[in-house]
Amino acid sequence: QVQLVESGGGLVQAGGSLRLSCEASGRTLSTYTVGWFRQAPGKEREFVALTPAVSWGGVTTVYADSVTGRFTISRDNAKNTVYLQMNSLQPEDTAIYYCAARRAGGFARAPPTYDYWGQGTQVTVSS
Repeated sequence: QVQLVESGGGLVQAGGSLRLSCEASGRTLSTYTVGWFRQAPGKEREFVALTPAVSWGGVTTVYADSVTGRFTISRDNAKNTVYLQMNSLQPEDTAIYYCAARRAGGFARAPPTYDYWGQGTQVTVSS
């Protein structure tokens, strides 16, 4: 069993930055693919970024087109934590952000394929 706790959300002006953290307990995250997802009011939960348990073909991170070049996902295995650095934030980035872990690893983007979820952290970007 893996417990995930997100933190770092808040209110920021357009163009600003935030860094989200996803701290795990119970198991080491190094053997899981970890993804960040977000859900805006009235919308479905959507993929944001992932870091696989094992790289494939040199690929260590994957991003949604909407955040490529602005967001960076990274791991600190010593702290059992995954981060999401978000730069150049825009009002359309406003959502609850969730981290999730997938036992099977790989590069899956679909939320139902993830086994463990955090409670989410609110990110609000004002214009």
